[in-house]
Amino acid sequence: MFESLDEHIKHDEEAETTRTERVLRWVAVIVISVVVFGGLYFGVRLLE
Repeated sequence: MFESLDEHIKHDEEAETTRTERVLRWVAVIVISVVVFGGLYFGVRLLE
């Protein structure tokens, strides 16, 4: 009878973005994460 807030958010997000946009967003998040953590890793390695 009543939809939860989580269901409303998922439905609204699906209506606003296409599948391609969501995939590109996740790819961008993964690439940025790898760059940031990779930079931190190499920065620490250079300090040793």
